Amino acid sequence: MKDTSSRIERKFRAMVMKRSGEERLKMGCSMHATSQALVKASVSEKAPVALKRALFMHFYGSEFEPKERKKILRALRKAAEHDGKSNL
Repeated sequence: MKDTSSRIERKFRAMVMKRSGEERLKMGCSMHATSQALVKASVSEKAPVALKRALFMHFYGSEFEPKERKKILRALRKAAEHDGKSNL
């Protein structure tokens, strides 16, 4: 979805690029931390293992091939079962 005009996108990019590299890095880190907090809050009603799986899928799931992703999710479940914390 694109709801911002090209003119505004160019203006915003120019404003961001006027900042130092350090400021841009801080902005990126802040946005990442905020997105993680939002995702965590959205799945907070779930069991701990479900939360870990949901966070993994949201932030890293697309970076792995299906076979590897399945292996990681299985490992998360086994670790939770080992700790006695699985509600799945």
